[in-house]
Amino acid sequence: MNRLLARLSLAAAAAMFAASAGLAAPPSGLFSSSRPTVNLDKEQKVQLEKINSYFNSVTNLSGKFTQVGPDGNQTTGDFFMSKPGKVRFEYNDPSPIELISDGDAVAVRDRKLATQDIYPLSQTPLRFLLSDKLDLMKDANVVNVYSDDLFVTVVIEEKSVVAGTNRLMIAFGTKDHQLKQWTVTDPQGYDTTVAVSNLDSSKRPDPKLFKINYERMLK
Repeated sequence: MNRLLARLSLAAAAAMFAASAGLAAPPSGLFSSSRPTVNLDKEQKVQLEKINSYFNSVTNLSGKFTQVGPDGNQTTGDFFMSKPGKVRFEYNDPSPIELISDGDAVAVRDRKLATQDIYPLSQTPLRFLLSDKLDLMKDANVVNVYSDDLFVTVVIEEKSVVAGTNRLMIAFGTKDHQLKQWTVTDPQGYDTTVAVSNLDSSKRPDPKLFKINYERMLK
């Protein structure tokens, strides 16, 4: 489960993940939607609206990512996003991992082992970042919003009887409200952080980047 959360936090681009061994299927209800459990003040709500507005204005996005896993290991790569629902994370060598969402499912591929694991997009933290219209107040269990000179950070908690409590912290730029990084914390307290850079929202990625070959699952 720790590997799944790590891979699925990239997001996910995250989640956006660790080494290469087989993954267990995610439990039902992982990262399910729920109403906010805390009352946010006026300034916190204003920050959320600014983030919603920025993110909803972006349809296509590409750039670089750096992922730091719970063990401190760092991996890098390129990502391509096309909303709603589509993203691709290509890890640089020596990592053999590719993560692709086609809008319905997320495939985690291991080029070295020639394996592919499929998960519903709705069961991963990527769904927040890839939604067509993001509304953090309605669609997520926001438990805190705080800011400093550099970042506005939104803290989302999701609880499941099976999986326990998972936390997703998404950081946006204070001045431009652009996505900067996110951190997934699993029920055991292990963090996986993904930071993005060199963002370009002016180009539409090639649709072929988001194709999942489901026939690989039948062989």
